[in-house]
Amino acid sequence: MTPERTRDMAEVLRRVQGEFLEMPGLRLTRPQAQKLWGLDQALCEVLLGALIDSKFLFRTRDGAFMRVDAAEPAKSALRSRKDIAAA
Repeated sequence: MTPERTRDMAEVLRRVQGEFLEMPGLRLTRPQAQKLWGLDQALCEVLLGALIDSKFLFRTRDGAFMRVDAAEPAKSALRSRKDIAAA
């Protein structure tokens, strides 16, 4: 990969991260992400995969991508057994 290509990919990666940071709750499928950022399928898959690997994004059950901070884990939404018993 050429230094120019690496620099371009780093720029696109920053742009993608910026979009997810600016819009909490943003939820995109791969085709939507491709269209939004003007990427081909292969590059889009590589970038989204890198963001998943870095724990910035996660993939939902239906295949959409969301920022990790934007989702509330199911466990934290549940009350503990002790709290339920005390109620």
